[in-house]
Amino acid sequence: MLAIVMWLLAFATATSLPTTRGLHRLEADMPDVGRVRYAVSVPDGYDPGTPVPLVLVLHPGGHGVPYYGGEFTRRVAEPGLRQLKAIMLAPDCPTASWSDAAADKAVMTLIADAMREYKIDRKRVLVVGYSMGGRGTWHMASQHQDLFTAAIPMAASTRGLSIDQLGRQPTYIIHSREDEVVPFEPAEEIARDLKKLGRPVEFEALDELTHFDMVSYVDALRDAGRWVAERWKD
Repeated sequence: MLAIVMWLLAFATATSLPTTRGLHRLEADMPDVGRVRYAVSVPDGYDPGTPVPLVLVLHPGGHGVPYYGGEFTRRVAEPGLRQLKAIMLAPDCPTASWSDAAADKAVMTLIADAMREYKIDRKRVLVVGYSMGGRGTWHMASQHQDLFTAAIPMAASTRGLSIDQLGRQPTYIIHSREDEVVPFEPAEEIARDLKKLGRPVEFEALDELTHFDMVSYVDALRDAGRWVAERWKD
């Protein structure tokens, strides 16, 4: 929530964040969380005086390599959402799940830091993620509805989540019919049910992509980015 983000400014890292174009690898020490690795992607032509969107990028599970969030951003999020010309913030999950309290706190602290250091348009704050990160996207969007103004969950499970809190902001769901890890049908069903409730939700079904073909989601992510940009205009 925005009030929590502002409160967390007191715990944000003291180091100035980079403003030069490109993907930067950083670290932050956080109370009760420990050291968190994260990456920041600064768009081409960034002007510190002009408000830009902020994109929180949540990586999938399965790899414990350092700066996995940055690598996922480099291969998927940045090429897919480049047209937004956004600051992208990509932490490494400090726990087993993005919905864990420590992971949530780490993410909110980094967002507070980014909002202090960059000229962020608070009406354009997007969360995007794949698989574990997609489920984390649902979590972040539902738990911080006054912060995130759009969400893009990809190959994401909603099992155990309350539909009442989902899709409150513009949400573009992407899922492959051939996903052998996270079944397609529940994703299609949740999108249909949210639309029936009048939520601002779009669903894109992909073909011939397995769960591990996440790089092949880039084209669909471009569609999602354009859709989100249009919703932001409204």
